[in-house]
Amino acid sequence: MDYRSTTPWHAKTAGEIYENLETSAEGLSDTEAAKRLQTFGVNELRKKEARTIWKMLWEQLKDPMILILIGAAILSFVLQEPLEGGVILFIVAVNAAISIIQEKKAEASLDALKELTAGKAVALRQGEESIIPAGELVPGDIVFLEDGAMVPADVRLMDTSSLKIQEASLTGESLPSEKDSVNLADEGCPLGDRTNMAYSSTLVTYGRAWGVVVATGMNTQVGRIAHMIDKQDEFDTPLKRKLTSVGKTLTLVGLVVCALIFMIGFVYRQPFIPLLMTAISLAISIIPEGLPATATIVLALGVQRMAKSGAIIRKLPAVETLGGATVICSDKTGTLTMNQMTVTKVAIAADLSNDEARAIESAMTMNGNYYELIRVGALCNNAEFDPDNPGHIMGDPTEGALIVLSRKFGEDHADLEDDSPRLYEQPFDSERKRMSTVNEVKGRPVVFTKGAIDELLPVCTKILTPEGERPLTEQDVDAIKRISDSMAASALRVLSFAKKDIEKAPEEDDTDVEFDLTFIGLVGMIDPPREEVKEAVKTCFDAGIRTVMITGDHKITAVAIAKELGIWRQGDTVYTGTMLDDMSNADYDQAVKSTTVYARVTPEQKLKIVESLKRTGEIAAMTGDGVNDAPALKMADIGIAMGIAGTDVAKDAADMIITDDNFSTIVDAVKEGRRVYRNIQKVIQFLLAGNISEIITIFIATLFNFPAPLLAVHILWVNLATDTLPALALGVDPPETDVMKRKPLKSGTLFEKELVRRVIVQGCMIAGATLLAFFVGLRDDLASGQAMAFCTIAFSQLFYSYSQRSNTKSIFSKGFFENKALLGSILISAALMIVLVVIPPVREVFALSSLEGAEWLMIFGFSLIPTVLIELEKVIRNRFRDAGE
Repeated sequence: MDYRSTTPWHAKTAGEIYENLETSAEGLSDTEAAKRLQTFGVNELRKKEARTIWKMLWEQLKDPMILILIGAAILSFVLQEPLEGGVILFIVAVNAAISIIQEKKAEASLDALKELTAGKAVALRQGEESIIPAGELVPGDIVFLEDGAMVPADVRLMDTSSLKIQEASLTGESLPSEKDSVNLADEGCPLGDRTNMAYSSTLVTYGRAWGVVVATGMNTQVGRIAHMIDKQDEFDTPLKRKLTSVGKTLTLVGLVVCALIFMIGFVYRQPFIPLLMTAISLAISIIPEGLPATATIVLALGVQRMAKSGAIIRKLPAVETLGGATVICSDKTGTLTMNQMTVTKVAIAADLSNDEARAIESAMTMNGNYYELIRVGALCNNAEFDPDNPGHIMGDPTEGALIVLSRKFGEDHADLEDDSPRLYEQPFDSERKRMSTVNEVKGRPVVFTKGAIDELLPVCTKILTPEGERPLTEQDVDAIKRISDSMAASALRVLSFAKKDIEKAPEEDDTDVEFDLTFIGLVGMIDPPREEVKEAVKTCFDAGIRTVMITGDHKITAVAIAKELGIWRQGDTVYTGTMLDDMSNADYDQAVKSTTVYARVTPEQKLKIVESLKRTGEIAAMTGDGVNDAPALKMADIGIAMGIAGTDVAKDAADMIITDDNFSTIVDAVKEGRRVYRNIQKVIQFLLAGNISEIITIFIATLFNFPAPLLAVHILWVNLATDTLPALALGVDPPETDVMKRKPLKSGTLFEKELVRRVIVQGCMIAGATLLAFFVGLRDDLASGQAMAFCTIAFSQLFYSYSQRSNTKSIFSKGFFENKALLGSILISAALMIVLVVIPPVREVFALSSLEGAEWLMIFGFSLIPTVLIELEKVIRNRFRDAGE
């Protein structure tokens, strides 16, 4: 059997299909079907093995910074310092537990795809129609499709009758696709243009058909998407990469510092064991033990805040990642638009003289003139309102838009059908592109017809005017076409309407009533953009975030919507799927720099676009709701699925789910993400400046052969107890007012140049105050000097934490009570420090001496020095900046 999953079945004739698949219109025998089931396998999608708790734990523990902490804990136990070792391991355990609980998600993408496949199928076996499990379908089977059925496999259609299939979840097109078994497509045509194919997991919304199964299971188009999801490895988010960079940098610095200490120790001929203890103290001081746990908790709190505003985060780092997004790639249908066809323009004979259709709002003021147009649209219609959900349409979205239109004009669809019952229907046909019904109106049969303008006008001989019917002229036809073309250029789907009186309703099913019709008018409809999206796009633009539309819809429709929303601006480029087909990675990388609209793209192309954006240094967010979006959602730095319209596949592949399907919620999430990112930067700056101060303090003392100002237990206490609470409080600091006016940061490291400068300068300030206090206390004895140094470095960092709320604004401009958590953390940490020094048993554990009132006053004064200097630096830098402007 000549069978390949990549075979262009849509370009082959019926004879070629039967020959290649060794089948016929009579279907397969049970024996042959069983043989092929063994060859091709069950018609379902493979399940990817889920991650175990142990694997997730290992992923947490292999982080460089965590490995450094574990190494420090082991050395602490070896050197008989169980307190330090125990506390470090406790921090590691807490961090891992929080991360696993928050980030645990089942890899259910393929399971969700599997559930999309229909449970049963009607197939021709042994020459007879049989209902069989869809999982038993094989290539070569003959299957039957009807209204409301889920397509169970990829099918080459052999015969269709008014068939329409909703393929939005696969192609991204908002309207059901009209199918025709006769038309052959080019081998390279886009998925949405293959009118002779029906694809697994799509839904039949109208008509019926039969065809040959050409692909099952993982060989279907949905299976190809499953392959793309399956083969994608889990990758690090920007935050993980940055924290990893911090860990590597600190490791390098720690090794260099330890080496220097040993070199200095050998120069001074210090004993080996004390020298090793000093080096270990420095190693402990270089590591911000509270950073991983603090960052995790800050992210978790951000998750809680975002959930309240309608954004559910499935992975903690996604909070910060969204805040750093530079590009948001958005699907059009249902994300930027309402996913609900709506009539926006109407035109009747009275509008022809103006060559312009009338907006609905204007037409509603002239209800009587448009009554006949509204009536035809409502009666030549098979859609209806859901009785259990009055706002929901059952049936074709285009027909649904027409009955919604009749309601706007005060005409109830059900009442119109009761007053004018249907006597006959000439169904829609993809060749005729028309549909007609015969309804009884005041005791007489009347034909009502709707269809494409090019197919309806040729069967019209009259036109309805306010003065009555008259012959349709060439001038009328030209004017009608100009209005139709104008609406089409605005991306509106145009339908035309006609009618005629007849003597009696047809008695034969195939009677043609579509001739000598009277033209009534046109309507233009579109899936309208969400009202709030335009402002959200503008906010993204102001924040330096580019919004890109990626859709399966046609180019004209996509560009029109993009222009209206402000996504497409002068100078931007537009690409279609056929233009992308033969492009290299280098071409993609060049195209993504200026392209804001991609139309008629395939799932593979969506994936390539996201990959290209990431290669060019962008932090890419991708929104979507369909099966076709899943691979790109998973590949993006952050995938955003729609909670209402989104498929299970999209939700399982995404990092974040928007519960209200509102694009503006994404903007709120971006703001929260930026808040989290800035706050994590504050935490890192605060913790590292404190750690640098400890390193400088001990290093200077070692360099000049002074006694150690701080013991290892002092350093560990400051890092884990005194620093952690203020760091957490900085992590929940309210966002600054201009957070959405700043450009996103593309840096691959948290060690930005200015942050490094501040950490070093501020660390030196705290170290200077600590050494000053140490030498003052050393006049009494070593224990007093160490006690004053310990208290000064701790209180310096507490006071200095307030100045970390902003690197440009003063402490007083932010308000002392705006961040109550910070004030509370400082008071608690200060109380703990006082307890350590005041209570004798605790004081002995930390090898401290008691302090007198005068010494406490000096400690208070020394501790304020770094904060005062930092605030003075802000004033000086702001004045220089203002002078430069």
